[in-house]
Amino acid sequence: MATDEPSLHGGAPVDSAGSSATVKRPTEQIPRGTITRGRVVASIFFVVGIVVFMYFGLPKLVGLGDTLKRLREGNAWWLGFAAILEMLSFGGYVALFRAVFVEKTSRVTWRASYEITMAGLAATRLFAAAGAGGIALTAWALRRSGMEPRLVASRMVAFMALLYGVYMCSLVIDGLGLYFSLWPGTAPFAITVVPAIFGGVVILVFLAISAVPDDFDRLVASHSAGHGWRGRVARRLATVPSAAASGVRTGIQLMRTRNPGLLGAVAWWGFDIATLWACFHAFGASPPKGVIVMAYFVGWIANTLPLPGGIGGVEGGMIGAFTAFNVSVQSAVVAVLAYRAFSFWLPTLPGGVAYVQLRRTVNRWQSSGTATGETPLASAS
Repeated sequence: MATDEPSLHGGAPVDSAGSSATVKRPTEQIPRGTITRGRVVASIFFVVGIVVFMYFGLPKLVGLGDTLKRLREGNAWWLGFAAILEMLSFGGYVALFRAVFVEKTSRVTWRASYEITMAGLAATRLFAAAGAGGIALTAWALRRSGMEPRLVASRMVAFMALLYGVYMCSLVIDGLGLYFSLWPGTAPFAITVVPAIFGGVVILVFLAISAVPDDFDRLVASHSAGHGWRGRVARRLATVPSAAASGVRTGIQLMRTRNPGLLGAVAWWGFDIATLWACFHAFGASPPKGVIVMAYFVGWIANTLPLPGGIGGVEGGMIGAFTAFNVSVQSAVVAVLAYRAFSFWLPTLPGGVAYVQLRRTVNRWQSSGTATGETPLASAS
């Protein structure tokens, strides 16, 4: 696969005998700004407070009374099916991770892939950083596995581009499909066409980014030399579009390989939406599938708010979207809260265990001498 990124095996110089050089790398500690005892405690208190309001306060405001009692009245078979669907969603996430980051010769096994992704999801759920906590943890683990920092950055952009490319395409397709009555469901302009326009603009922006020249940062550096602090700022800023362009092009190249693991992006969103659909059925409601898809994606926009895992914002966004689609607010509240019990807590608790396991895995990599100590790097292929 021809891309402008470094090889997955690194790019260290080769000596005159043709053997790969051994490079000393400083030991990189886990990102302390991501996971600290204080942040964990603060996040837990915040999450508990929001959960108490969402499950006890909000339902009383909309006339549902005791939510936990209402949740216990849900069909156990449908709720069990929802749990299975959510686990399949996580499986898709792991598959996409391996398709983007792992080659056959990589030391990152399926078990390590599970640990990295689940620990990253737990960090995303617990810390109010719009997913940055999970990204930082994932990048740290990949670097400790022996992957070059520049390659990690490129592949992280490719991973996010593939994952959220499905999101934006869904906004466009489902939004326009509902508005033009291609499938059942009411179609308020504000939550069908407007999100579709947003998705289309984001897609065009990323395609435009992919056209940024490979040597853009070097061109800026050569033209800004001798311009003092303005030149330094320009050079620093130029690295952002260069890295983004490299990642987006890598994502496009990966799509051309037709690796079935890339369907994990579809599975991640698709099975998660199916979990919400099953939760509606568990409580005797059945909104049109197109409405469920659109309300789901509109609600998840609130995940960008500075809230741990989007908790509170995502629920409110989804319930508001369903209400705009003329879905009963009572049905929407119980279904969304049941869905979020699966989507938030199902990865969070095992993710905490996976984080501990990941640290042990990284320690094994380090003790083997190929993670961050003396790291043999082959020449770029």
